[in-house]
Amino acid sequence: MAKGYWVVGIDVEDPERYAVYQTFVRPFLAESGGRFVVRGGQQEVVEGSFRKRTVVIEFPSYAEAQLIYRSEAYQTGMKARLEASISDFVIVEGLGE
Repeated sequence: MAKGYWVVGIDVEDPERYAVYQTFVRPFLAESGGRFVVRGGQQEVVEGSFRKRTVVIEFPSYAEAQLIYRSEAYQTGMKARLEASISDFVIVEGLGE
């Protein structure tokens, strides 16, 4: 079964409000089966453009990545992210194993 990924490019505009989201999302993802693969860190844009911060989260399957994003808990918790940042957010299916 192919894993699922959240791939997010973020420009944080309100670090204090974004910290509220981070406090929510870390334990939420751990409980939901999500695993950070990339969380910030150095990046170099070599073609095109991208946001200042990149996050990649891995889930056991593409379907689970979709369900967790659409869950009531995440939809409520992500409000702080939406208020604090501008994001490009995609759910991607990984390679089958």
